[in-house]
Amino acid sequence: MASFNRVILLGNLTRDIEIRHLQSGTVVGDVGLAVNDRRKSASGEWIDETSFFDVTLWGRTAEVAAQYLSKGSPMLVEGRLKQETWEKDGQKRSKVKIVCEKMQMIGGKSGGGGGGGGSSAPRNDYSEPAATSSPAAPTDDNIPF
Repeated sequence: MASFNRVILLGNLTRDIEIRHLQSGTVVGDVGLAVNDRRKSASGEWIDETSFFDVTLWGRTAEVAAQYLSKGSPMLVEGRLKQETWEKDGQKRSKVKIVCEKMQMIGGKSGGGGGGGGSSAPRNDYSEPAATSSPAAPTDDNIPF
């Protein structure tokens, strides 16, 4: 039976990234990510929901994220879900975490030096191409968002 485990989230850090080093020298970073969802109810009222996720970053990705991001910074994470299980006081417990495989810092550089992730507005990497005679040049009508 085939399976597929992929997740992409865009949200804000709920705390500064906690860095630790394994005995092997590998860097591991743990952080919380808050993801907001806004939808209309059947009565037409807006409902805001926030979901909180634990994210684990590895290696250079963890180092870079810890250097440039702090609580409140926007971040896009791509990775996989991993369920961790343990026992506490005779009770079996479990939690689903995100294992980050790719990370994108969102927003511009903040004014006061290191740390902050900048504005909460997502960065737009799309730039208008130079005018060409090719009919395939993208226009605003062809942008899928």
